[in-house]
Amino acid sequence: MSGVEFVPLSLTPLLIGVFSAVACALPGNFLLLRRQALIGDAISHVVLPGIVVAFLVTGVVTAWPTMIGAALASLVAVVMIEAVRRLGRIEPGAAMGLTFTAMFAGGVLLLEQSDTSGVHLDVEHALYGNLEALIWLDAVGWESLLDPVALAGLPDELLRIALTLVAVGVFLWVCWRPLKLSTFDEAFAQTLGMRTSWIGLALVVVAAIAAVAAFDAVGSIIVIAMFICPPAAARLMTNRLEIQITWSVVFAVLSAVLGYILAGYGPLWLGLDNAVSAAGMIATVSGLILAACALWAPCRMRSGAPAQ
Repeated sequence: MSGVEFVPLSLTPLLIGVFSAVACALPGNFLLLRRQALIGDAISHVVLPGIVVAFLVTGVVTAWPTMIGAALASLVAVVMIEAVRRLGRIEPGAAMGLTFTAMFAGGVLLLEQSDTSGVHLDVEHALYGNLEALIWLDAVGWESLLDPVALAGLPDELLRIALTLVAVGVFLWVCWRPLKLSTFDEAFAQTLGMRTSWIGLALVVVAAIAAVAAFDAVGSIIVIAMFICPPAAARLMTNRLEIQITWSVVFAVLSAVLGYILAGYGPLWLGLDNAVSAAGMIATVSGLILAACALWAPCRMRSGAPAQ
């Protein structure tokens, strides 16, 4: 594929997929080590009704209404979990599972009953995103990267997820020491005066921001997969936290690039006529990488040992 075809048709979807994968994988490392990996799954389910309600109120799918709707939906989820736990007297995990599935089902019902034909917001979009549709129509080749007029036509999703990735990276850099201490030895962190509960809450908030930013472009499948698979695969490669995070970024990028390529060209190589979902293929590749690490990674036999 020449630059005339690649830049307008594939460059921006590929970058959005890579940025989304890395933005989710970075906080996913700490969620995994804190045994909270399914929070990413939970967030991707909870935000759907908030996004739909924000669209029904405003009539548009833009960044701020979407973020506000997702944030309000998260607050509703917290209240529901606590209410179910207290009134039903069941353990927190069951209350979380009930709330998340109920809210996601409610979001799907709202989508099916709403007129969303004018925007990229429907059940399929919520699951798979619209990654393939995020093309750069104003680009004519590699020279467009230096053309201010063409750059003004970049998809909004690219800038949004790029800024989110920078924000996630800055958060981890600024809070590295308290995050690391509270993750591996919460009691010791508390003796140093660290407010570990606030650190954990900040981590969840950052993960939620990454999930919401990625949700519109790539749907819930990649969000769930990228919070869990690259960090879990990286955990099997090393017992050092810094190296684990590096491996998770490598696996996230590899999943996004290979998944996007295989989604478009894999069926053609097999003699089939149609491409498959990029989001589904990216998630599949990330799962295959995790399976390979589970079989052959150097730390697979001692993955229960704490990272350092």
